Amino acid sequence: MSTATAGYGVFALVSPQHLGKALEVDSQDQAGMDLLAQVYGVRDLAISSLGIFGRSPRTVRTAQVLRIAMDLGDAALLSARVGPGPVRTKVLAVTLGWAGLNTLALLVDSRRNR
Repeated sequence: MSTATAGYGVFALVSPQHLGKALEVDSQDQAGMDLLAQVYGVRDLAISSLGIFGRSPRTVRTAQVLRIAMDLGDAALLSARVGPGPVRTKVLAVTLGWAGLNTLALLVDSRRNR
């Protein structure tokens, strides 16, 4: 999951316009969405680096918990930004989907490390 998150981080930095397009924002909001996507890219690369290069299970677990918290925060903030309908459904599916996958990875790793 850390590698997938790092991949998204790179994508967000290289193609920041994807977020505004996915959220179907007005053209005047696109620059702000581009900046937000770049912030997500930096954040995701930093957190995933802990997960990929962490030398202890505790460091990796911390990265996983941070990732889940960020996904849940993204779900709350982005879904509040868009109106009800298919865009909100997409936002919640993606953000809660990532939170769920990261939670599953945390559980698997926790069992493996016992």
